[in-house]
Amino acid sequence: MLDNIEAGFSGQESLPGRHAFLRKLAHRITLSLACPLLIPYPFTTEQSMIQGDVRHWQARTPAEEGGAIGLLELLARFPEFRSQYLYRLRKGNLAAFLLSCMLRPFYRLRPLLFIWCPDIGPGLFLQHAWCTVISARKIGSNCWINQEVTIGHRGTEIGPTIGNNVSIRVGAKVLGDIRIGDNVTIGANAVVLKDVPDNCVVVGVPAYIVKRNGVRVHEPL
Repeated sequence: MLDNIEAGFSGQESLPGRHAFLRKLAHRITLSLACPLLIPYPFTTEQSMIQGDVRHWQARTPAEEGGAIGLLELLARFPEFRSQYLYRLRKGNLAAFLLSCMLRPFYRLRPLLFIWCPDIGPGLFLQHAWCTVISARKIGSNCWINQEVTIGHRGTEIGPTIGNNVSIRVGAKVLGDIRIGDNVTIGANAVVLKDVPDNCVVVGVPAYIVKRNGVRVHEPL
């Protein structure tokens, strides 16, 4: 390590090496600061859900670490993942929940991200996710939700039920006691107020189907 430090300050020709060393050092320090967030993990009953989330995130982010360090890296780098992780801990047993409450004041979460859902399957991916409300009855596995999305109820209705492998893009609204099928993509700024069948892409206000089972169409919901 001392050799690396000396090389980093030996002259202009060593600047790329010095910058790489400093980036690596900063990365390690950031991971170290996130380590306390791992304390509740051994106690929670939601480990399988969290592991599913980690796999989905690692497939969609430029992770510098793999394996067991993957969870720690996501906690260190992404405030939206930290919010999601604490949601998982809240859904688990009391011990993990209390530990997470003690740690929460010390870490920045994603501002204006609200997750009020009794059942979200593994593999949730929240891309950016500021100004996002997730208030569904149920969300299946491998769901992708972007920023400025609202998933909720209308009046006294309960929220929607969302299937597996659903992608909800920037600014979309999914409202009411409706069902979103499996393998559905909801386009940016779409407003969905009716059921969406499986294997569809919907866009527009109000939303309509533009692709079903891989074939382009133009169908109302």
